[in-house]
Amino acid sequence: MTDAHLFAIGVVLAWLAGVRAYLTVFGVGLAGYFGWLDLPQALEATTSPWVLGLCGLLAAVEFFADKIPGVDSAWDLFNTLARVPAGAFLAAATLSPDGELGGGAMLTGAVVALGSHVLKAGSRAVINTSPEPLSNWTASVGEDVAVVGGLALVFAHPWVALSLAALVTLAIAALLWCLWRLVFRRKPGLNP
Repeated sequence: MTDAHLFAIGVVLAWLAGVRAYLTVFGVGLAGYFGWLDLPQALEATTSPWVLGLCGLLAAVEFFADKIPGVDSAWDLFNTLARVPAGAFLAAATLSPDGELGGGAMLTGAVVALGSHVLKAGSRAVINTSPEPLSNWTASVGEDVAVVGGLALVFAHPWVALSLAALVTLAIAALLWCLWRLVFRRKPGLNP
C-alpha cells in the first residue's frame, strides 16, 4: 500500500474512534488476530488477547449504555478521554512502518477523532431532547452500523471510506448548524 492509502486508512480509523473507540480498536485487533489483515507493527498491539478482551467488553457496555437517553451523553463526555487518544494512536500506528509513532500523525488523528466525537456527542445531545427513545436507539444503532461498515470499507477501499466520512461529517455539521439556528431564532434576544 502507498503512503497515501495508509494516510486515508489512518484518518478514517481516527474518525471511527471518535464515534466508537472500543469497537474500532476491537475490530482492527480482531482482523489482525485472525490474519484477515496484515497490520503495521505499531497496530499489532491491538491483537493482544488483553486488548481484545478489554475492548470487546467495553464495546459491549457502550452498546447498551449508548441506547439510554442521558446515559449516552454522560458516556460520551467520559469517553472523550478514550476516543481522542485512541484516534491519535490508530492514525499514527497506521502510518508507522517501523513502530515509531510520529507526532504529526498523532496530532492529525487526535484532531480527526475529536471532530467526529464532538459531532457525535452534539447530535446525540440534540436527539436526547426528543421525548421518545426511538430516535436515540435509531441513532445509536446507526452509529454501530457505520463503525462496523466503515471498518469493513476502509481496508478494501480507503478513499471511498474517507470520502464517506467527510460527507457524513459535513452533513451532520450542517444539520446541527441548522438546528442551532432554528432553536435560537425562536427565542428573542438569543439570535446568534
